[in-house]
Amino acid sequence: MINRKNVARAAGVCAAATIAVGLFSTGAANADTFVPLPGGEITKTLSDGTVVTVRLVNESANINPSLGSTPVHRNAWVSGSARVEVSGDGATGGKIRPGYVVGCQVNIDGGGASAGVEASGKWDGSDGDVGVNGGGNLSLGPGQAKAFYLLDREVADDFGNEDHSSQITFKGTNGSVTWADSTIGLSGCGGYAQARAFVKVKVETDNVMSYVTLWGQPFSLG
Repeated sequence: MINRKNVARAAGVCAAATIAVGLFSTGAANADTFVPLPGGEITKTLSDGTVVTVRLVNESANINPSLGSTPVHRNAWVSGSARVEVSGDGATGGKIRPGYVVGCQVNIDGGGASAGVEASGKWDGSDGDVGVNGGGNLSLGPGQAKAFYLLDREVADDFGNEDHSSQITFKGTNGSVTWADSTIGLSGCGGYAQARAFVKVKVETDNVMSYVTLWGQPFSLG
């Protein structure tokens, strides 16, 4: 003899389980994606024999592919650490400026001496500081790329007034800067988007002044 109450109860349990699975699937589709990144290292010997080594370590990104549930918005939280070592008798210190370049449907796999954007929309880092700004909230259309510096330090200028700096200064042979969960917010990009870390270092010795830039690995913003 079939107990109709038990059948109804079992059907109710199955329906509840189906709803729960559906909710879990939706949550998984919208979940943030953690991306461990390899960082990098570069060594340059200056004209006076000073050796400069720049490292990008403990780099990662946490990607939210659709901020506000719209396809033209992206959001990411990035972390990492830049470390500089200078060896040589004339080393007096330097400056470190970490940042990211963000591109919308543009190739940012190239590298160069500093942050920049070609008019063609292909990134090669050859055009100075074109496109660099001081914030991580960007609006980009297809074929566009911009770079920004992570640091925004309040400092006093030569007259004692408030000023802002995108770099830290170190003395001697070692310097470092670390960032954690810094925001990259992108709007207006309806196609694929990428970002890439860079560390720009200015080194001064008793005889020369030189710039060294290390590029990280590009990663998708969705």
